Amino acid sequence: MEPAVGLLELSSIAKGIEVGDAMAKRSPLDVIRAGTVHPGKYLVLVGGLTGDVEEAMEAGRAVAGDALVDVVYLPDVHPDVVASIGGARREDAGEALGVIEAATVAATIQAADAGVKGARVTIRDLRLADDLGGKGYVLFGGEVAEVEAAVGYGVARAASSRDDVTHVVIPQLHEAMGENLVADPRFGERARALEKPAEDGNGPPATVVAPRGRPLPGSGGSRRDVQETHVPSPKRPRAKGSGSPGRRKTGGVS
Repeated sequence: MEPAVGLLELSSIAKGIEVGDAMAKRSPLDVIRAGTVHPGKYLVLVGGLTGDVEEAMEAGRAVAGDALVDVVYLPDVHPDVVASIGGARREDAGEALGVIEAATVAATIQAADAGVKGARVTIRDLRLADDLGGKGYVLFGGEVAEVEAAVGYGVARAASSRDDVTHVVIPQLHEAMGENLVADPRFGERARALEKPAEDGNGPPATVVAPRGRPLPGSGGSRRDVQETHVPSPKRPRAKGSGSPGRRKTGGVS
């Protein structure tokens, strides 16, 4: 029998733990991975021989009840999907990029498997749930026609269980966006990679201004068209009679 992968996505952490226990007890599995993801959901991923995974999935469904959000069962999963679930990321020589975004982890995995099986593409990245509000997305790379085909297959598979699927095909990805995709995809990490402004010795750091006069996030600057530097506040004049002891008064009238 061929290796298979199954995943149950649950809205309850407590129920998810119970589901995982039932699946592990039902049949011998090569792999079982379970845990929490954003936003407060629970995933149970199992892998093994087709018959064993089928039995485990049946047991999990029976226990899940209304807590079951989505499910995916792949009796002949593509090896690139398994590697991508494990965190593998790849670069592709093709100029086109395809993106499928789905509301659940299960639907995203289904889209990735269908796309890579249906066309000659590379799974560039597969992001699931965490830091995405529970959503997921898959990036396909390759020649334009192949990417279009992969996205078509993926959307058809994902949409069979979920209505909220978004997809795009970019025929020629700009180099700057390609660099962003290869780097950490989270905006916070990309923004923190910017060079921080240096102290000028007289107070707060100078403001770094982004193009079109907008200050960069976290720079604390106001909207200006030029770089703004710290200017020390003027000294307040001394009140009359507050001079240092022994100092002669000049220019005064007694």
